[in-house]
Amino acid sequence: MPTVEQAFACMRVCQMLSNSYRAIYVFRYDTRRQIVYIQAGTEVQTDEIEVEIPQGGLWRFI
Repeated sequence: MPTVEQAFACMRVCQMLSNSYRAIYVFRYDTRRQIVYIQAGTEVQTDEIEVEIPQGGLWRFI
């Protein structure tokens, strides 16, 4: 189960991606590692954005 910190971080990251017109393709909670994984990008460009959010809520690009 995600922590409250992870939930708030997810909202901030998803809002930033939305403001940048990025589609979110994968949004997953990994029960083994207890992290939230978000993958986003655009259909036009080949670049992808990958973000991990650990239990403490301090997200990072991977």
